[in-house]
Amino acid sequence: MKVIDLFSGCGGLSLGFIKAGYAVKKAVEFDADIAKTYKMNHPEVDVIVDDIRNIEQSGVFKAGDADVIIGGPPCQGFSMAGARIRNGFINDLRNYLFKHYFNVVKTVKPKVFVMENVKGIMTMQDGKIFEEILRIFSDSEMLNGEPYKLHYKVVKAVDFGVPQKRERMIIIGTRNDAFDFDELWNQTKEEILRDYPHYFDTVTVQDAIGNLGGTTADGVIENPKPDTEYQRYLAADANELTNHTRTNHTKITVDRMSRVANGENFTALEETINSVHSGSYGRLCWDEQAPTITTRFDTPAGGRFIHPIEDRTLSPREAARIQSFPDDFIFYGNKTSICKQIGNAVPPKVSYFLARLISKIIGSEV
Repeated sequence: MKVIDLFSGCGGLSLGFIKAGYAVKKAVEFDADIAKTYKMNHPEVDVIVDDIRNIEQSGVFKAGDADVIIGGPPCQGFSMAGARIRNGFINDLRNYLFKHYFNVVKTVKPKVFVMENVKGIMTMQDGKIFEEILRIFSDSEMLNGEPYKLHYKVVKAVDFGVPQKRERMIIIGTRNDAFDFDELWNQTKEEILRDYPHYFDTVTVQDAIGNLGGTTADGVIENPKPDTEYQRYLAADANELTNHTRTNHTKITVDRMSRVANGENFTALEETINSVHSGSYGRLCWDEQAPTITTRFDTPAGGRFIHPIEDRTLSPREAARIQSFPDDFIFYGNKTSICKQIGNAVPPKVSYFLARLISKIIGSEV
C-alpha cells in the first residue's frame, strides 16, 4: 500500500509503516537539514523539501496517489477568534498547516489518514479546536461528498514497549466504518505478539541504553552486543553505531549535575536555576522510564535528561534508543537540528503498531 507522509520530520512515522511493508512514495518536510536525514535513511522515497502551501498549489498530489496519508501538522498556530467558527477555523491563516494537511487529504482521497498531535489538543480553547478538527473531516460538503469516519485515542508510548512517558493524540480517519475499532486494536496487538513476543514488555532506561558505554568525539562507537530484548529489537547488523556524542557542558553545569542524584532535580541544588521546566537538572533512573524526550534533551535546564550515572545529558543515540529508533538510523545535521529531529519524532514502535492496525482497517473493507 502506498503512503504519503506530510510534516515528515526525520521519518519516525514513516519507519513504522515501512517496517510493516508499506511503500512511502512521497514525504514533505520544510526544513532542509531535517529532510536530509530522511533522504539519507530512505533514499527510495521522493522527499519534497518545501513549504506545504507551495506544494499544495503545484499539483504534485492527485487523487489516488496514496492509500494512506500520515503526518502531524504542528498545532502551535491553532486559534479560534470566537466561541465557534465553522469554516473560519480552517481559513484562519494561523492554522494554515492544518488546513493544508486537510486539503491534501481532500485531493488524494486516501482510504485512511493518520494524524498525530499533542495530547493537549483535546483541551485547547476548551476543546473547540478538537471539535472543529473532527467536524471538518466528517463534513460531506467540505470533502466533496466523501467524508471520513473519525476514531481517536490518546496513546502512551510505554504501552508499546517504549521506555518513555510520552503521550500523544492519534486521530484515524476511515472511509469504511464496518468494523469495531477497539476489537481491531486488540487483534493488532495479538498479531504483533505472535511475531514479537516481547513487543509490549515494560522497558526501562537501562534496558534501552545500558549497553552503549562511553561517548566519543565523533559519535562513532563499536556496535555493542545487545543485552536485552529491547536492544535486540533495535539492533543493527553493522560494525559501528553513530551519533553517540556528548554535549560540552560548562564546569558550573557539570558541578551542578554531579550534585543531583537519581530521581532528583534542580531542587536538590539549593540555588536559583533559570528554567521554566519543573524537571530542570533532573537525573534519570536506570530502573524507570524516561519522561518525554523533547528537542532540548541535550540541555540540563530543559528537563530530566541527565544520564543515570554520568555527569552529562543524553547523547543523540541514547535519546534515539529511548524513542525506539533502530540503531542503524543515522541522524544528520548540527546538534540543534539532530535534537529537534529526535525530540519531535513519533516513536517508530508506536508507528509500527499503527501501520499494522491500518492494514487491518483497510482489510476489513473486503
